[in-house]
Amino acid sequence: MNAVTANLRHWLNTGLGLFYPNVCQFCATGQATQREGYVCTECWTQVRFIRPPFCERCGLPFQGDLTTKFECTNCRELELHFTSARSAVVAKTVVLEAIHRFKYSRALWFENFLADLLIREAAPVLRGQNWDALVPVPLHPKKFREREFNQAEILARRLGAVTNISVNTKILQRIVPTVTQTFLTREKRAMNMTNAFAATSGTHLAGKKLVVVDDVFTTGATTSACAKALRAAGAAEVCVWTVARGL
Repeated sequence: MNAVTANLRHWLNTGLGLFYPNVCQFCATGQATQREGYVCTECWTQVRFIRPPFCERCGLPFQGDLTTKFECTNCRELELHFTSARSAVVAKTVVLEAIHRFKYSRALWFENFLADLLIREAAPVLRGQNWDALVPVPLHPKKFREREFNQAEILARRLGAVTNISVNTKILQRIVPTVTQTFLTREKRAMNMTNAFAATSGTHLAGKKLVVVDDVFTTGATTSACAKALRAAGAAEVCVWTVARGL
């Protein structure tokens, strides 16, 4: 986290505390503190954690009972370069709104809420698995200058702090200023991410086990492109963790 991001978060939290002390930023009536990410208990009930059964490859939840391993249609039709992907919660209701406001409207007070969701689910799984580093999905330098922070890096650092897995922001870069994926079809998402990422020049990852971290997983086009670049630099295994999973 750079000094600009830290100062911005400080002043935003200070201002919020003056005008909306301990008030939920969704319903505006429930009580919620900065530590809770300004999300009250009632709004918390809208969060849907992803539990089995789900796609073994991308973590897409499946309704009903399964007796064998399940791979969804999306994974069968796309060439994915990560070993597996998991998400903490479904990208709906307050979760999706928090992500959008955090990322696009500088509502940095939602960091605690989103980081807590990721840590609850990812930390118990990642601990003891000997991962070498967490790799946040990078922003293109132009986009970073506009936004002044990378939400994936913020979340990765919070996860790294509780898992004792280092966060590496130097080995992967976004070399193409891609358009937003939000309104693209699955096929266009994959095309949009073609050659968008590359390992930093001189990076050697032979035998490394890496975890790509992002806020939302939809089709997997972005994280798969990241994994492809890391695997090309020698990484032995790449998995993915995100806060939320689009359905």
